Amino acid sequence: MTEKDLDTRFSEAVETALKMTQATLPQDVQLRLYAYYKQATFGTAVYNQSDNFDLRNAFKTNAWMQISHLTADEAKENYIAIINSLTSK
Repeated sequence: MTEKDLDTRFSEAVETALKMTQATLPQDVQLRLYAYYKQATFGTAVYNQSDNFDLRNAFKTNAWMQISHLTADEAKENYIAIINSLTSK
């Protein structure tokens, strides 16, 4: 599979995800999608402790840090796999 193919499939998966509502996705799936998306588009998470602690952001950062060992391409593949599994139901 070429790089363009992966990027195209990732973009299509992101478009599909944007059409989904948060109410239809369990929170753990939302966190995994967030983490894979961030890893695929921004790279490894950097933890910055701020003065205004936000539990929601802490969960998101934790999910991202847990998959920080993945490459951007691996994160894209995982993101695509989750979206495909959700749309095939």
